Amino acid sequence: MHADATLPLARTRVTVVLREALITGALGAATIMVWFFGLDLLAGRPLYTPTVLGTVLLGGDAASLETLAVSVPLVLLYTVVHALSFCAVGYLASWLLGVAEAHPRWIFGLLLFFILFFCGFLAVPVVVEPGLFEVVTIPAILAGNLLAAFVMGWYLWRRHPLDLKQLM
Repeated sequence: MHADATLPLARTRVTVVLREALITGALGAATIMVWFFGLDLLAGRPLYTPTVLGTVLLGGDAASLETLAVSVPLVLLYTVVHALSFCAVGYLASWLLGVAEAHPRWIFGLLLFFILFFCGFLAVPVVVEPGLFEVVTIPAILAGNLLAAFVMGWYLWRRHPLDLKQLM
């Protein structure tokens, strides 16, 4: 009987985590997209960055990235992959925050997660295509990731206001 009584609570928690994951992921992905769209507009090449990243995702040649023409199918492909990646990150962050609420000392694990997440978004392009940083600059990636982390963190902090005194 006890297990049956907790089942609706477990389903509710999963629903909350999934909803937070989608919102957190959408906020992070949208922040990055707006950031790079703005940079591309300033450079006079709208949608260039997602075209480049879509090309690299499909194994395109780095030598041709400078002269690459904008491709709507590549932009859409990359946008979907990018949004799904951010939703996965949002899921992990939301789940970790739920654990940290029950066990406040886990907040350090959450901070480590965000640091690894941030470094991962810098390391993956180097591994996949080393020439990518010649087209999409490290400062632009750092700034975009910091903006996305701030927006995602702000949303999750508002949803899960932890008492920092519990950590001491």
